[in-house]
Amino acid sequence: MTLLLSVLIPAHNEAGYIGACLSALFASDPLPAGATGEVLVIANGCADTTVAEARAVTAPQGWTCRVIDRAEGGKIGALADGEARATGSVLVYLDADVIVSPPLLAQICAALKGDRPRYASGAPQLSPARSRVSRLYGRFWATLPFVREGVPGFGLFAMNRAGRARWEQWPDVIADDIFARLSFAPEERVRVQASYQWPLIEGFRNLVRVRRRQNAGVAEIAERFPALLTNEDVHRPGLAVILRLALRDPAGFMTYAAVALAVKSPLFRTRNEARWTRGR
Repeated sequence: MTLLLSVLIPAHNEAGYIGACLSALFASDPLPAGATGEVLVIANGCADTTVAEARAVTAPQGWTCRVIDRAEGGKIGALADGEARATGSVLVYLDADVIVSPPLLAQICAALKGDRPRYASGAPQLSPARSRVSRLYGRFWATLPFVREGVPGFGLFAMNRAGRARWEQWPDVIADDIFARLSFAPEERVRVQASYQWPLIEGFRNLVRVRRRQNAGVAEIAERFPALLTNEDVHRPGLAVILRLALRDPAGFMTYAAVALAVKSPLFRTRNEARWTRGR
């Protein structure tokens, strides 16, 4: 048996999410004949039951699951720890609140075969939001070209070993997913057809906080790694595209625009706002 796939899941206080994430992984379609997969849950600085919940999930035949309990928090350190232990030829980086569809992992493995550097992700779908503002925001966001086209990679991205050799240690950046994506030229990035569910932030203020962090992450990459911008194939949609989308969904557009305006407003800033934040 050949260990083909390593799934790395950095997890910080993911109680209530990590169990469903792992269960979906282990319900995946079979990997190619003679291949096995491993999952490494790198719990970092958890103060909840993340570790216990992860260890309670039983890996089926053909899979192994290791839970690494790190006292120190921090996603970059967790990634380094996981990569030091991972032995698969395909590396999948997965957020602990993402739910993969059954065909996704097998399709990613097929897309990343060979010795040429390759990057891959699936088709993102938003998990059902509880708050009305998040539902409206997400409905419009899902129609934007950068979501429907290209290979965005938020919540889940993957690469083969030749691709991972593009850099040594992960830089300490906000947007590790953008850094990874832009380390590959557009023709080296593959979007497979299978989907995964990615949860949207709940509530207006949380959307603003996380959107501000995302913008800061983009700006940080541009400032520290300007050469990577040559690999960017996502461009802001023109006025005609925005107007067409807005006419199709006025309520969604107004919600999306309100969040975008609030991101730039000092009224929605909090003192000592964290460099890394999430809405739950």
